[in-house]
Amino acid sequence: MTLCPSLLRTSLALALLLATAGAQAAEDKPLWELGVGAGVLQLPHYRGSDQSHTWLLPVPYIVYRGDIFKADRNGARALLVDVDRFSVDVSVSASTPTRSRDNVAREGMPDLKPTIEIGPNLNWTLGRGADWKLELRLPVRAAVTVASQPRVAGWITTPNLNLDLRSGPWNIGVLGGPVFGNRKLHGFFYDVAPAYATAARPAYQASGGYAGSTLAAALSQREGARWIGAFVKYDRLSGAAFEDSPLVRQRQQWSFGIAVSWVLAASEQRVSVNE
Repeated sequence: MTLCPSLLRTSLALALLLATAGAQAAEDKPLWELGVGAGVLQLPHYRGSDQSHTWLLPVPYIVYRGDIFKADRNGARALLVDVDRFSVDVSVSASTPTRSRDNVAREGMPDLKPTIEIGPNLNWTLGRGADWKLELRLPVRAAVTVASQPRVAGWITTPNLNLDLRSGPWNIGVLGGPVFGNRKLHGFFYDVAPAYATAARPAYQASGGYAGSTLAAALSQREGARWIGAFVKYDRLSGAAFEDSPLVRQRQQWSFGIAVSWVLAASEQRVSVNE
């Protein structure tokens, strides 16, 4: 188990752990809340890897309920359009770095740099009730490497159905759908250049298109100053455009995490919100 101080990995943990939201009646809440805690994540080195890593990391609790800029159980975002059942905001995700010396499939290859993914996200509310909301989400993101000279690693889209509901004190979220990426992004993760080919790892060039599917579930609970959240995620790569890459060692994989935070400060100003 490794202590992980990296802001990128902390942001990734927050994106995963705060991905659940529960629909409920409007109520007055502080404009902002701040807290701190700790979490544990187990993630594969990359989608399709047969090796994983466990991260122990700090988990800040940050909530901001502004009219445009928001940071809550749906992640940090800017609400650009909000009309009836449609809204457009900013989708953000990330990938962790992988040192090739720690990964058997990539031994001798350049390290995989971490990426930040950002782009627009269209949300269409298909139905809602007092304790639930079903949305179709259509995010399109550019992946940019986190390096001294950042570069665009490619594009990804993850259309999904997202169900948020509240059961007693628990907020529960379930989402699932296909994943698509362009040739450049798939090459970033799954290409094997001739210079790095071996008898056991032939040269390979990935193509763009279907990249498998994903299903995730998360739950969280706020009780007084304490917040607890957990998630589990399933990835399936069967039928992916890069399925035959020698770097794909596993076509089904799981990742999960859990975190606990305590709210230490909150604004006196309150706003009416639906969360």
